[in-house]
Amino acid sequence: MIARTIDEVLTALEEIIADCTRNNNRAGYFAMVYYCTTLRVKKDILLNNFEDGPRMEQFDVLFANYYLQAWHQWQKNQPPAAAWKIAFETATQTPAILMQHLLLGMNAHINLDLGAAAVETMRGDRLQHLQRDFNSINAILGAMIDKVQENIGKISPLMGLLDLHARNHDELLVQFSINLARDGAWRFAQELNSKTAADYPVFLAARDNCIAQLGKNLANPRGLLLKYTLKAIRATENQPPAKIINLLKVL
Repeated sequence: MIARTIDEVLTALEEIIADCTRNNNRAGYFAMVYYCTTLRVKKDILLNNFEDGPRMEQFDVLFANYYLQAWHQWQKNQPPAAAWKIAFETATQTPAILMQHLLLGMNAHINLDLGAAAVETMRGDRLQHLQRDFNSINAILGAMIDKVQENIGKISPLMGLLDLHARNHDELLVQFSINLARDGAWRFAQELNSKTAADYPVFLAARDNCIAQLGKNLANPRGLLLKYTLKAIRATENQPPAKIINLLKVL
């Protein structure tokens, strides 16, 4: 479905969460965090916490539709964006820890979708007028991820072992940063906004391929010690995905 309002986005996310819960699909981890993020965005719109509330709702809806479209394409065995394909494949086929699933969703949605949604929102207007609210939506998503990390011991008791690899600057799984992703997404939006109609889809496809490669690195880190660490963390994440999805809502 294509959402037209933030309430329709929330309804669509509820349906995805319900489907993932029924099927013990780990794709529901990101969907639940994204649902909580969207609830927060809606609340802040109602509280006039953005520069332009109606524009922010439009931005949020356009942003969400990239994810919703990718999800429904995947469900219909149609090819979604390559970055989303990695996230969905990992959720159903590859053993990965909770944080990997969340980062794969953020990798596709921030690094690919966010910039495209910004350009679409501001078509015919100056892109820089959106920058403050662009940063705000990232801050909300980042706050939600921080909240999960602060309370993640309830779900993943050994997650703290990842800190042992903090100096491994070559591994995206350890070094992934919401702020860096946001800054990269804004630069991408600026570049995309400068493209002609003919160049636009070519540039977007190239970006998708690049972000998909980052997703592969997130899903399959190279370091042997990190692989052993992930295996140990995964062994303690032994609750059914449906229960973890529900716990993420509580968090």
